[in-house]
Amino acid sequence: MSQARALEHGEEYLVDAGDQILEMEELFDNDAAITLEIGFGVGQALLEMAECNPEKNYLGIEVYLPGIGALIHQCQLRAIKNIRVIRGDAKYVLANNCRPDSFTQINIFFPDPWPKRKHLKRRIIQQDMVRLIAQRLKPGGRVYLATDWENYADWMLQEFCQEPALKNMSVNKGFSERFKERPMTRFESRGIRLGHEVWDLCFEK
Repeated sequence: MSQARALEHGEEYLVDAGDQILEMEELFDNDAAITLEIGFGVGQALLEMAECNPEKNYLGIEVYLPGIGALIHQCQLRAIKNIRVIRGDAKYVLANNCRPDSFTQINIFFPDPWPKRKHLKRRIIQQDMVRLIAQRLKPGGRVYLATDWENYADWMLQEFCQEPALKNMSVNKGFSERFKERPMTRFESRGIRLGHEVWDLCFEK
């Protein structure tokens, strides 16, 4: 019920993007740096980052309505003002609603790995999506990724290394150290308890 009420009265946080180009300064009523999180789930990482960095702006894109409701509910409880949320397909939003050079940082943490071979085309990390991410990052901006599926980690590394506008920030051009600002979510903690390894990547425009 709290999530449903949050969605009903979450106008401050929900963005109806439609087909329009979003003016980011108008969304947040300031010109602070913007971090985008794609597929934030229930929003735990996004919430913690926004709460720890009130001088920055955070935009989340998600299709899971209960997750959006849960995030907005927590924003309301904690009086967080620097988060905005779009319900929609991230690829569509980046292509149709965002200008080039919009974000100083883009985060994709634990995307659905679609492990079956017949489902690989459903993975969000594909070459056209990587190109879009590069175009929407500001020069010097970074994209951070994390997964607990080794096969998907290798896939993401390969896809991002093919994009000439992005530079792998790992010292050995492979996987990176854990992004220090990435919160440890319940999902990740559970995976580690079960013995899952986590792979991080970082690329800079």
